[in-house]
Amino acid sequence: MTDRLALITGASRGLGAALAEALAPTHHIVAVARTTGALEELDDRIKARGGSATLAPMDITLPEAMATLCRGIYDRWGKLDLWVHSAIHAAPLSPAHHVAPKDWSKSVEINATATSVLIPYVAPLLGQTGTAVFFDDPRAGEKFFGAYGATKAAQLALVRSWQAETARTGPQVRLLTPPAMPTALRARFFPGEDRDALTPVADAAFRLLPQILAD
Repeated sequence: MTDRLALITGASRGLGAALAEALAPTHHIVAVARTTGALEELDDRIKARGGSATLAPMDITLPEAMATLCRGIYDRWGKLDLWVHSAIHAAPLSPAHHVAPKDWSKSVEINATATSVLIPYVAPLLGQTGTAVFFDDPRAGEKFFGAYGATKAAQLALVRSWQAETARTGPQVRLLTPPAMPTALRARFFPGEDRDALTPVADAAFRLLPQILAD
């Protein structure tokens, strides 16, 4: 098993799952998501490529669970080389004055609060030499994207602050922009678009890989 370790939060499907597979030849994958069945399918695909994974069916919105996860990583491996955070909640599109309280709360919880909890837990594991990767999606201010756009913008503001704060000391914090992909998240936002015109998720993952692994 490789001695390089990658934590993927939001690993059960979409870009997170594709990046877990793409990184498997060079990293042992710690795959975090709520859906056990999807994680098991990911594990099968990783093993088929000759890689290895540790499955962590956990809810990232539970601080106690994330503390347990990070403590377990420290106790077993002592460090992380890479953290890829792809977990996101796509609230239904809605005019701002019709955003349901439950959709707003869930968006805040997953997109913003969970990130604010994870960063201080994961940062000590990354140390000065590790890398944290997040993904841009500038929807803030677009019509009907109020809940998603606002909470994604909050996440990105926090990430950019961390990026500036660690520019000299590490860890490296990278904010990447994936191409448009036929993911479940995008399907909720653009249900009628031609998905054949979008970049396959596996292709997007391999395009992003050099940026993720760059020294």
